[in-house]
Amino acid sequence: MDTLTRYNRHAMPDAALQGSFRILFLYDVCEEIHLDRLRDLVGVDVKRLPPGRPASPEYIRFERPPLIHPLGQVTVGDSTLPGGGIFSGEVNYYEYGAVSVKLEVPFSLTWPELVSLSSRWIASQTLEAAALQLARKAVEKAKAALVKPNAEWLTEDYYIIHLLNEPAPDGTYRFRGAELIAQHGGEIAQIVRGESAELSAEEQREILANPMSYYPHDLMVAGWNAAFLCDTAAGAIPSVQLLEYANTQLLEFRYYDAALSRVLERVHGTLGRRGLFRRWRLAREAQGLNQIRLDVRELTEKMDTSIKFLSDMFSTRQYRMAAARIGVEDYRRLVESKLHTAGDLYTFLMDQFNASRGFVLELIVVIILVIELGFFFAGKT
Repeated sequence: MDTLTRYNRHAMPDAALQGSFRILFLYDVCEEIHLDRLRDLVGVDVKRLPPGRPASPEYIRFERPPLIHPLGQVTVGDSTLPGGGIFSGEVNYYEYGAVSVKLEVPFSLTWPELVSLSSRWIASQTLEAAALQLARKAVEKAKAALVKPNAEWLTEDYYIIHLLNEPAPDGTYRFRGAELIAQHGGEIAQIVRGESAELSAEEQREILANPMSYYPHDLMVAGWNAAFLCDTAAGAIPSVQLLEYANTQLLEFRYYDAALSRVLERVHGTLGRRGLFRRWRLAREAQGLNQIRLDVRELTEKMDTSIKFLSDMFSTRQYRMAAARIGVEDYRRLVESKLHTAGDLYTFLMDQFNASRGFVLELIVVIILVIELGFFFAGKT
């Protein structure tokens, strides 16, 4: 008997919470993915978001949508996981080099059971290992579409607990966002943090500080590692995609941060060297540094413009809140700071090179003058 069945046997039918548990595993695999070539390689299709809210004539649009490859049923190999370790899965490919593996399994649990199992799911090493294996197989198949593959992958994982809230035949909903916060705020905070123990009142207030609701019956509470959603099946899809997109941004900014750190460290080492001829190499270091700056600028602009919020201001606010909670803005500021430092270093290196070149040219002129004066005084002019 699997864990889900064991828990549900003792649950009251009217107390059971219906929903799904979604896990996102994201990998930074290369600098860029040629999506057109990838479509021919793996036969995937364009990922299009459904309307966010009926009130918006235009809503969310990908400039270059990710491509998806449905995996069907995926067996993780751990029968203690819900559903006996059988998930539905898909792989998403993003133009800017990110690949995500998405696993989903339905649940039917009470609040205490959901809190308990959420903490176990979030800490599952089995899920991480299975997702990595799926990602490696997918990337190997798409190898010809990758630009500058990374030898080592940066990874991110994110967990979304979706509480299903479909309307009854009379149009009413079982849950309302404000009431969920008031009555089950403690459980929601535990779910978002992946904690099985009760959290302090201060920590609960911090986690529940920025809940997002468009209608009275929907709710999103996002944290750095997990999010709690209460919505219809259709209404949850755009929110899940925005959370996934924000995590791909976090992954890319982490990569840029690490790359810039390595470059700045190398350049600082170059500055510590003494000698005229060593300084002559500063132009090459400066050009390499400037090229990296331009590459990072180009990639960040491509990433920033890959998704547009056209008329849906709620989705814009929802994304900004989620990005802030996940840590995207923190890493963006780090990258911007290092880009500014790289710009200052580029200017300094070029100034040093120009000063060295000027010194050499002046020295050559002096040598020529000395030679000419020598010939003059020797009577050979």
